[in-house]
Amino acid sequence: MYQVGDKIVYPIHGAGVICAIEEKEILGQVNAYYMLEVPTGNISLMVPVKNADEIGVRPIVEPVVIDRLLSHIGSAEIAVLDNWNKRYRENMAKIKSGDLFEIGPIYKYLLEKDLEKGLSSGEKKMFMSAHQILVSEIMLSKNIGKEEAEALLSDSICKKEATVG
Repeated sequence: MYQVGDKIVYPIHGAGVICAIEEKEILGQVNAYYMLEVPTGNISLMVPVKNADEIGVRPIVEPVVIDRLLSHIGSAEIAVLDNWNKRYRENMAKIKSGDLFEIGPIYKYLLEKDLEKGLSSGEKKMFMSAHQILVSEIMLSKNIGKEEAEALLSDSICKKEATVG
């Protein structure tokens, strides 16, 4: 069980800090919830304590893992399926996993696609979700602000692109 002050990741929403653990009655059931503050977008979430493991809640990664992610993301590639629906489902499954090394290449692909020809509304939502997940975990792992985390992410993609070309 996590404690108040712990930094955790709630897949699809990103990393946050547990600000409280409260019991709430919802639909006649009393359950304990982690009250999670996600620093990107000022989001507050209630995460059921009893389901935390099965929904994929995990501690944030160490800064060394963020460094590895940032050095890897610029050269990361994903297989692009022709079938938009299948590609969307597969990419959403990867985003929902909360695995930074699965999310990073999707983020890079969507960023490049957006710069080339724009994104559909579904892809925009996916891109924003990937952005929030990556930036929130970079922020909390490295104890930095949002702008600095976004700059690290952006620089990691741009630097690799510049050295490849």
